[in-house]
Amino acid sequence: MPKKTGQVEVRCYEELNDFLPPESRKRTFPASFTHGDTVKALIEALGIPHTEVDLVLLNGESVGFDHTLREADRLSVYPVFESLDISGLTRVRPGGLRRTRFVLDVHLGRLAKLLRMLGFDASYSNNLDDGSLSRISASERRILLTRDRELLKRSAVSHGYCVRSTQALEQLREVIARFDLAGRLKPFSRCLRCNAPLRRLGRRQAAPRVPQHVAANYRSFRACPQCGRVYWRGTHWERMRRIISPANSRAEGPR
Repeated sequence: MPKKTGQVEVRCYEELNDFLPPESRKRTFPASFTHGDTVKALIEALGIPHTEVDLVLLNGESVGFDHTLREADRLSVYPVFESLDISGLTRVRPGGLRRTRFVLDVHLGRLAKLLRMLGFDASYSNNLDDGSLSRISASERRILLTRDRELLKRSAVSHGYCVRSTQALEQLREVIARFDLAGRLKPFSRCLRCNAPLRRLGRRQAAPRVPQHVAANYRSFRACPQCGRVYWRGTHWERMRRIISPANSRAEGPR
């Protein structure tokens, strides 16, 4: 016996419209559901990952993802709020993580490097499948960054963001804005190769590990405790600073 179906009215706000077909954006539209479907099931059937949603109003009342739909319900779906206080309402997204750490899918290697340039813990490997990414996100409490909305629909993923742009610098600006990171940048404090925090290295200790002209002309060094790579304020540092400075005007190098 086929399951009973029904119809609700839906309106999605702000950047959630990015996930909808043009004819459904910024307007109220009908959506079909199957008897027993939850709010979360309908939202994700529309193509919107649950990690992008912060508030759902059903017939004007705040509800959670697990609320069961009924015929002729009116659903208003809102994205994550950065400045609006909705503490008195039912937020469907879990609270923020104590530490802002990321894990990125295999297509965002350039973004991972840029985040590391700015001092953020950005876990990345080019051989992780979707299951591994979702497990890392859950077990290490990392924000999953991806352009694959289906990956963000996995139930194990509680914190994530669907990156819109295909250009690395624009992606970086997106992430900084989305997670309000502008005041938390620590440029050139993390290894670009393996993501470990850098440690200060004395000039004498650095001398046998860098070219002779570098040892003679530079006084300040940092080193990665994992891979041993040594960093200094050379031409590579200036190139990296030019890359990241458009992302945030307060980006400064190590002192």
